[in-house]
Amino acid sequence: MKHATMVLLAIAVALLTVVGTTGSACAGKRSVADPAIEDEVRQSFEEILDLWREGKYNDLYVRTFDSGRETRESFASRLAAAPLKPACCWEKLQDVTITVKSDTAATLRGRIGFDGPGNTEYKTKSVKLRKEEGVWRVARNEIFTLAEAGKKKHARRRTAHYRK
Repeated sequence: MKHATMVLLAIAVALLTVVGTTGSACAGKRSVADPAIEDEVRQSFEEILDLWREGKYNDLYVRTFDSGRETRESFASRLAAAPLKPACCWEKLQDVTITVKSDTAATLRGRIGFDGPGNTEYKTKSVKLRKEEGVWRVARNEIFTLAEAGKKKHARRRTAHYRK
């Protein structure tokens, strides 16, 4: 009788272990990040920074996403006028950590180097990337924020009222 109870208890523990493992896998959470996706995200973000640094704004536009109505031309002119551009080589991206949320969503956190007026300037920032049509993309607003490209300026009509 004692032996039968121990066997039943062992079976119950084994079943709970299997159910617990399967349940967490079905929940969609990754216990270990996929290094291949992390490498892909990092490489894609570095390519985005390279396109920006080289002034290839049309190609960069394709590597971004936005729900707004930013045209290619206004995107290019805002970045061309921005005070900061990504640095080159080893200064471009340092101390990177990547959090993979799914096969199509990831967050990259790193120290990004910028060539601006004077010396290289660094910003530690988290940037969300999303994979669309097989390509990792970053939000245009993220690029504008990093570049310190202010808001679009609209000309205001000013009317002067003169009284005699």
